[in-house]
Amino acid sequence: MKNFAVIFLTCCATAVSGWGQTSDPAKPPSPLEQAVLANEKNLIEAKKKDDDEVFKRILSEDFALVGIDGKLLEGQEAADNLGDSDLVELMPYDMKAVSAGECAMIVTYDAVVREAPKEDEGPPPRYQHFSSVWVKQADEWKLKFHQATATHWGDW
Repeated sequence: MKNFAVIFLTCCATAVSGWGQTSDPAKPPSPLEQAVLANEKNLIEAKKKDDDEVFKRILSEDFALVGIDGKLLEGQEAADNLGDSDLVELMPYDMKAVSAGECAMIVTYDAVVREAPKEDEGPPPRYQHFSSVWVKQADEWKLKFHQATATHWGDW
């Protein structure tokens, strides 16, 4: 019985030490993935500065956005909502890009977000998940869709 307990505890310790680890090392992003990730980083910088000129250049004509409140905004209303003059911090991490066909890429990432509290509302969720859909139009990548999702509801 004592040997069984030692074997059992050894197996449990081995299983727990490998838990959450993947056997495949992360592959580096392809040149296409790197290009779209660079576009997303430019978008993030434009959001921080509320840079309408960048938005005009990178948004598709049919751009749509789902905000943290879950509302779908389209066209100019979506473009106007993309910038945020109340943004104090937007720190992305775990950025990934995946192909959605020949002319489309999806970028996802998590971010730490801090905004100045709005009157009667308080700050939005600090931890958010962002998703963007980029489409190739002519020879340029355009942002077609962007969504923010709260990942930790306790701080809203």
